[in-house]
Amino acid sequence: MQINPQELAEGIRSGDRRALAKGITLVESTRADHREAAARLLELIMPYTGNSIRLGISGVPGVGKSTFIESFGNHVISQGHRLAVLAVDPTSALSGGSILGDKTRMETLARHPDAYIRPSPAGQTLGGVTRRTRETLLLCEAAGFDVIIVETVGVGQSETAVAQMTDMFLLLLLPGGGDELQGIKRGIMELADLILVNKADGDQQAAANRTVADYRMAVHFLHPRSRHWQVQVEPLSALQGEGVQKIWQTVEEYRQVLGDAGEIESRRAAQARAWMWSETADSLLGELKENEAVKALVDQLEADVTAGRIPATVAAKQLVEAFLG
Repeated sequence: MQINPQELAEGIRSGDRRALAKGITLVESTRADHREAAARLLELIMPYTGNSIRLGISGVPGVGKSTFIESFGNHVISQGHRLAVLAVDPTSALSGGSILGDKTRMETLARHPDAYIRPSPAGQTLGGVTRRTRETLLLCEAAGFDVIIVETVGVGQSETAVAQMTDMFLLLLLPGGGDELQGIKRGIMELADLILVNKADGDQQAAANRTVADYRMAVHFLHPRSRHWQVQVEPLSALQGEGVQKIWQTVEEYRQVLGDAGEIESRRAAQARAWMWSETADSLLGELKENEAVKALVDQLEADVTAGRIPATVAAKQLVEAFLG
């Protein structure tokens, strides 16, 4: 099938959901001809991007991310916004399969005409986001979605990855006392702009309130991402929708404060530069692996490294030298 990037870009700009889905599938493809078409598509839609607030959301499995996104998303839409959710599902390291269940867990949001939910498999990409999440985000912006949520697989490398493509990072936690503070890595805490303690209802209300107090004290000892913003900690009941309105008000305040300070603009510029070098490294690695001179050496060098005859650094140097000719 012949792909016309111009027609696809026009369809995305007009709000055609089918065109948007096709565009995302195109940028996620690894076929060489598709990569060329995807690059052209991205060039065409770039002037229409950048007009959203980009939110990253993470938390341990079971914290209620999907429930929160559905409750939060419905509120955001009720305020006159259009919402896109990029939900990344874990991929099996053995079978390569992915359940892609996030869309089924956001049933009412998935049916809303002003919401678009795109579940994608994480694949072999580390960091809880797909390799093409950035491109997908841009396509959604070009389609007119002005609030973009990137939901990551879970706590780990995902926080750093999602922080490099969003404006504001939200970390969801479960109710628990002071001991639980030891289970959260300092680096993850320092990436968060807003910390939410979910399930603050019923029997867990008191525990949630204690956790909020513990974390409010803890954030004062951490280095914040922005000198213009003090990290906030809030209780939340995603199931009952309590606290959702205040969270959206906090997001709007954050955008106003950092926008006025020019920090969102400078942060996005830094993210774009980092993305450029990441793509450069990936492209070079792909070229290296396909190089005939490199292929001739790979089996022997891998065997030597595996047997401990030479260190990996020496093998890597020989591969690069062979690639450069």
